[in-house]
Amino acid sequence: MNIKNRIMEAAILAAGLVVTGIILSAAFNNFTNRDRLVTVKGLAEMEIPADKVIWALMYKDLGNDLTTLYTNIQSKNRTIIDFLQSNGITREEISVAPPEIIDMVAERYTNQAIQYRYNATSVITVTSSDVDKIRKLISEQTELLKQGVAITGGDYRYNTLYEFTGLNNIKPAMIEDATKNAREAAEKFAMDSGSKLGKIRNASQGQFTITDRDANTPYIKNVRVVTTINYYLKK
Repeated sequence: MNIKNRIMEAAILAAGLVVTGIILSAAFNNFTNRDRLVTVKGLAEMEIPADKVIWALMYKDLGNDLTTLYTNIQSKNRTIIDFLQSNGITREEISVAPPEIIDMVAERYTNQAIQYRYNATSVITVTSSDVDKIRKLISEQTELLKQGVAITGGDYRYNTLYEFTGLNNIKPAMIEDATKNAREAAEKFAMDSGSKLGKIRNASQGQFTITDRDANTPYIKNVRVVTTINYYLKK
């Protein structure tokens, strides 16, 4: 083999070693960078009015004769339904539950003298998407007292419930806000650590929660979501 061929082989070998070194260096840097991650959370919150209300009008009645008791219940039910319909509530929004009758004589834990044998609980429920109208009626339900119907409160089973059902309509915007807030936090971390923010490795949307804004305004809801995102950091 002449000197010229040897020089050619040496040059090819050297070039191969250089290329291999570059590839190994890039792979090493890539492997190193992949180990450098930052995990951030992005929060998005929104206050929004409830778009559905379930209002239970509960009253009690006492008596010793079942026939008379049922007659009184039917009369009071008609009074309540007339009150609701005269104030713009449709019959489709009203449901009447069968009365719950307790026979006090049959109660094994009752040892006191009983004045009334039967204790009846009746519930009429209004389900509506017109929250403002129902709230106004709730404040005016004392009008039923003038007609001999006393709506009773204090039973947790019959609390007025406010709901928000339009979550799917606001999800995209809230996820976008949460993701934006997460990226801002990641960029700040990268800058403070002398790094650059890379691509997203993975992300978790998190769960949406809907709660009352506070105990006094259950008709205003707080919608909240937290996203968790892992970013690569580059040197």
